[in-house]
Amino acid sequence: MSTVAQILKSKSNQSVHTIAPTASVFDAVKLMAEKNIGAVLVGEGGKVAGIFTERDYARKIVLMSKSSKDTPVRECMTAEVMFVRPEQTSEECMALMTENRVRHLPVMDQGKLLGLVSIGDLVKDVISEQKFMIEQLEQYIAR
Repeated sequence: MSTVAQILKSKSNQSVHTIAPTASVFDAVKLMAEKNIGAVLVGEGGKVAGIFTERDYARKIVLMSKSSKDTPVRECMTAEVMFVRPEQTSEECMALMTENRVRHLPVMDQGKLLGLVSIGDLVKDVISEQKFMIEQLEQYIAR
């Protein structure tokens, strides 16, 4: 089972995108569209103040008939951000995501933001591990 640190190293794009809590929801969605991502961290004073996701947009802006250009991110972000540490396993992350119905987990180490793992990153890691295991078994059988 891979660790979060290993998953972060294997990502082709390791950058974490942040936005200020005072920015408009429109700007957050625009950033997510430009970067082809499903979430941005909300940063304030060098710290993670929240996370804004496509789910937040759909449920707190669209369904509430609010204007994305007039609503600041702070009004609809998720303030209670779960995070993981680099030494945690992909299995632990998947359990956290499943139990709490989240798709993105910031990776923190001693108060420092190291990256962000998504459910897609974890699925890719599991598939890679299974592929490796199948190849090993095929080699063993072919002997």
